[in-house]
Amino acid sequence: MFLDQVKVSVKAGSGGDGMVTFRREKYIPDGGPAGGDGGEGGDIIFVVDEGLRTLMDFRYNRHFKAKHGENGMSKGMHGRGAKDLYVKVPPGTIVKDAVTGTMYADLTDNGQKAVIVKGGRGGRGNIRFASPSNPAPEIAENGEPGEDKEIELELKVLADVGLIGFPSVGKSTLLSVVSAARPKIGAYHFTTLVPNLGMVNTEDGRSFVLADMPGLIEGASQGVGLGIEFLRHIERTRVLLHVIDMSGVEGRNPIDDYFTINEELEQYDLKLRERPQLVIANKMDMPKSEENLAKFKKELKKANEDVEVFEVSALTQKGLNTVMSRTVDLLETTPEFPMYEDETDKEERVLYKFIPENKNYSITREPDGTWVITGEKIEKLYKMTNFQFDESVMRFARQLRGMGIDQALRDRGAKNDDIVRIDDFEFNFVE
Repeated sequence: MFLDQVKVSVKAGSGGDGMVTFRREKYIPDGGPAGGDGGEGGDIIFVVDEGLRTLMDFRYNRHFKAKHGENGMSKGMHGRGAKDLYVKVPPGTIVKDAVTGTMYADLTDNGQKAVIVKGGRGGRGNIRFASPSNPAPEIAENGEPGEDKEIELELKVLADVGLIGFPSVGKSTLLSVVSAARPKIGAYHFTTLVPNLGMVNTEDGRSFVLADMPGLIEGASQGVGLGIEFLRHIERTRVLLHVIDMSGVEGRNPIDDYFTINEELEQYDLKLRERPQLVIANKMDMPKSEENLAKFKKELKKANEDVEVFEVSALTQKGLNTVMSRTVDLLETTPEFPMYEDETDKEERVLYKFIPENKNYSITREPDGTWVITGEKIEKLYKMTNFQFDESVMRFARQLRGMGIDQALRDRGAKNDDIVRIDDFEFNFVE
């Protein structure tokens, strides 16, 4: 089964908690703090494995969690950092945010790596908080939570050349003849249900990767047939071979096939029409093919379509060497087409404007009168606070005050003993 699009959840490991402890060795008076730091949580790293061809490994395993760092220990010993979790993906995988669509990585080369979610840093032990004014602090941090994301993996196969055309025009037969690929071939439409790749070696020793795409039909860019599922795989190709059934045995007009397929390419992505395209007039061993080819070339000339046409017969292997050699010539002079806009070429301008201070939190009030404080920064501070020790609690209160939350609550009308909630932690507001 071919799988080229899937959503998965990834959660990096949290950092280990720092420790509060003191030296108690004999003959060492006033030993002082000795709590070590927690270890770092593990990252989740995606790495390209050229042995993979689809995203099938993600069909039944869609949740990936890295391990947490070890907690700090006594005698100033730090916890061990967790090992990173490596997830293998096939070449051509794009990693995007499942909600916003932001692209995190475009993984194409074997061994290429991308850190998708970062593990949290380890919490500091009380040895880190010692100072002349507080030589024996009972303060330690919990580990920082690891990043947690819902991501979408999209596979766009890596091929130099793509075969496009209507169903049953001979694309799969052509691929099987010019390469060692063995795609399914049948005398019915949509025999090819997944992209097939083959390595083509020309007579002069050059080579390239050729992809046979499932047949396109009119309306493919809007989801008709199989086209919308596999048009994405054409995006990485540099040259397109447009296979046309010149015999007309399916009852279609070859020139209509040519314009219909190109219209679908434009509807899906206008940039696909920028790729060099060669027309393969297939099935020239059939009756009426010569007559139809003459009409086809006449209509191309009338429409000012400057495209090379090659007469071939995939069945008898006539004319294939010529078109493959011309294809590899085009590849050598055609640069790769960027998958995404290159913003580095844009003119750099600096706009100076007033930006109001970002408070990193928001305050709302529920119907029962509870004040709710939300925000990524404040929630992270809460999770990294060890509430077992009074000094840690007082430090958290100072952090809230320093962020202006106390005054913001007063300005919103908070009264003494009102309930305030941060995440799942509730406390009473004090004037």
